Formats: sequence, structure tokens, C-alpha cells
Amino acid sequence: MRILNVSEVTSAIKELFIDANYNLPEDVLKKIRECKKSEQSATARNILTILEENAALAREDDIPICQDTGMAVVFAEIGQEVLLAGGLFKDAVNQGVRLAYTEGALRKSVVADPLNRVNTNDNTPAIIYTELVEGDKIKLTALPKGFGSENMSRQRMFNPSAAEQDIINFVTETVILAGGNACPPMVLGIGIGGTFDYSCFLAKKALCREIGSGNGAYTSLADRILESVNKTGVGVQGLGGTTTALGVNIESYPTHIASLPVAVNISCHVTRHATIIL
Repeated sequence: MRILNVSEVTSAIKELFIDANYNLPEDVLKKIRECKKSEQSATARNILTILEENAALAREDDIPICQDTGMAVVFAEIGQEVLLAGGLFKDAVNQGVRLAYTEGALRKSVVADPLNRVNTNDNTPAIIYTELVEGDKIKLTALPKGFGSENMSRQRMFNPSAAEQDIINFVTETVILAGGNACPPMVLGIGIGGTFDYSCFLAKKALCREIGSGNGAYTSLADRILESVNKTGVGVQGLGGTTTALGVNIESYPTHIASLPVAVNISCHVTRHATIIL
């Protein structure tokens, strides 16, 4: 049994959210550069260049990539042989978020009640997903989720007879409805299976992966979705072109015989995430 003080969790969460908000992941930057080479629209190529320059400035000057520094989402894989000491895990995570957003000069965007709309002024509470796993380590992934793209996300409960093309059409329709509101080029997290709520969790989790990685048996479907989405003409910032999405990640899970849940979690080009293992 390994004893880990929750203060280490707090420190790690603080650094993760600052890092994620200042530094665009290399896989996202790589896709932006690749798409710039193949993009047919001069306007879109120019904007992709600006996005690349913006990411470089944020990294060099230690400032947020985007003014929307997101709601803090945390994925935690906790080894069953870890004993957390010194306080509650949830409190430690929220303290880390609090420190990141106050000391890191990150915009605080969380309201305490969805109807009364009073800002908490420290971007807490976070959305925390925990999973017990083997071992004596803790894997923490920080996902600051901007809501321009979050607002454009959708979920549908398909009949089990639905074909893959029906899923492709649904995702493509979602992207068209989102248009420029989601600040494309997008990264699409797709969750297939589970229950109504679990499909949404899977879609969010998919955004934490490197673009195009780990699709397994769903690789062909992910490729076809990406191709379909990039034919919509929505384009960079909704101004047209051939780059509407940078990539598609799919997560799946067993489901009930009577249903086929599918969720689409849209992320803008600022698909931020950072991971540490304690």
C-alpha cells in the first residue's frame, strides 16, 4: 500500500491546468500545419497560420491560448493500492483548480447555480470523473473545456438497427448546425454505446486522446466521419474551405439490445489537455 498526501494532487492539478491553458498539444499543432498545406481556401490558410502563431505566442509568453479558459474537467485513474491521506480527493482537486485559475491568470467562468448565474470567482467546482484501476499510482488528466464548442454538442438515442451511415449523417448534421459557433477547425469526440449519460462521458473522454489515436475497430468509421465533415464547407471559423475538423476520436462501450446511444462532443481547435502520473 502506498500513501499519497492529497497535497500532491492539488499541486499536480494546479500545474496541469496552467500548462494545458498555455500550451496547445503537439498533435493539434501538427494537424493544423498539415491542414494548412492541403487547404484549398486562401482565407482558411491565412487563419490557420494565425492560429499557429497564436499558439506559439501563448507558449512563449505564458498566457492563455484562448480567452475562454474553460470549465475544469478532470479524469482520474486511481490505483487501488494508493491510500490518499490528508483530506478528500475532491477537495484536493478543487483546490488545485482554484490555485490554477487565480494564480495562473485564467478566466473564471463557472457559476454556482445554473439559473441564478453568480460566478464562483475561482472556476470551481470541477467536473471530476474517477476510475479505480490496478496499481499504486494515480493518473490525472486535465481538460479545460471551452463552451463555445460545448454548447454545440449533441446526443441521440438511435434504434439498434441504425447503420454506420446514420451515425455519419448525425455527426455531419451536428457539425453543420454548429457552423462557426464552435470555432472550427474542430476536434470531434464521439461516444458510442453505454447509456444516455455514459455515451456523453465517452465522447468527452475521447477528446483527451491524441488526435486519431486508439480508434481500433472504429478507425474506418472515424475516417469516414472526418471525410464527411470536411466536405461540408463549414471550414475554418465557419468561413469555408476544406478544413472543418482536424480529427475524430471514438470511444465505445457495450450497450443494451434495445438501443444505440451516440454522443458528439465538439471541441474547437484549442483542444487542451495535459496528463501526469503520480
